[in-house]
Amino acid sequence: MLPKRILIIEDEKQIARFLELELKHEGYAVDIAYDGWGGLRKIEKYVPDLILLDIMLPEIDGLEVCRKIRQFSEVPIIMLTARDEVTDMVMGLDIGADDYITKPFVIEVLFARIRAALRKRIPLAHNSKVLISGDLRMDLLKHQVFRGKEAIELTKKEYDLLEYLLMNKGIVLTRDQILGKVWGYDYVGDTNIVDVYIRYLRSKLDEAYENKLILTVRGVGYIIREERNEN
Repeated sequence: MLPKRILIIEDEKQIARFLELELKHEGYAVDIAYDGWGGLRKIEKYVPDLILLDIMLPEIDGLEVCRKIRQFSEVPIIMLTARDEVTDMVMGLDIGADDYITKPFVIEVLFARIRAALRKRIPLAHNSKVLISGDLRMDLLKHQVFRGKEAIELTKKEYDLLEYLLMNKGIVLTRDQILGKVWGYDYVGDTNIVDVYIRYLRSKLDEAYENKLILTVRGVGYIIREERNEN
């Protein structure tokens, strides 16, 4: 199963680095932005599972960043700040933050808050141990994939890519989103790798079937949906 991806929006680089190391040790994938505008760009590009958001940011503060995020996303947000005034806490929660923790904090407490926020916002479809689209079935516990009754053998990266597509069934995913989620923000290499692996999946999942499940949205990216469609 793909690791949960956490975006840290924090202008104090020492704190951001500390959080990055601790979160990676816990098995999370981590991205960092050092200002609000950079954070907003990464949210749209890499689709994090949770955001750690500092309030005191240059140019645009964390409260305004939170407001802007809530205009297009319900991603869990935990605010991190040295400001512990009740009014700040209430304002952060009122504009859409899921939780609020003040600095300095105990890292184990932050981990617990992260786990709670992730559990709270997981859609029911994502909470399932089996992902389904038409006659395609992915068993996450057994790490098996079937199209109808036929077992499909996938490499680790093909499996991760298919899992991400299925968990976002019905949503068009851009190449940058797929690259950031499946290969990681730090991936260095040919950006056409996404198209290459989509071809690999299609050769194993779609070529022998009339109903194509992996569809191209020209100029945007890829989508899995159940409807019959010529592509």
